[in-house]
Amino acid sequence: MSDSGERGAWIPFESATVRLVPSVHREEFLNVGVILHARREEYLQARIAVSWERVAALDPQIDRQAIERHLDAFLRVTEGSDDGGEIALLPPSERFHWLTAPRSAVIQTSERRPGRAHDLDEALERLFREQCG
Repeated sequence: MSDSGERGAWIPFESATVRLVPSVHREEFLNVGVILHARREEYLQARIAVSWERVAALDPQIDRQAIERHLDAFLRVTEGSDDGGEIALLPPSERFHWLTAPRSAVIQTSERRPGRAHDLDEALERLFREQCG
């Protein structure tokens, strides 16, 4: 924010909700996170938190350790971590599009949605509260 109290310019972004789909064939899911990408800022961040009680209500036999490994891999790719594999080495925009590509898996994302914000970290937290709270 400038000294005059005016906010900075709007920053366009795309976001998607991260979903946990315990039984893909039943198509039931829980929102567990949000991923936000702003190409102009080379910004790519995700916020993920799982309510295991809610997951157990959908699938009491779910392999929690396997899900945690998958979500950790998702975050490593998002962050561009050295141990995130070849995809994690791509530019943020390419990683975002790879992470949000449609797939039939236990970890899925919604369609990408456009938005804009003055503060991308604040927008990520707001979207997380709205979609996963």
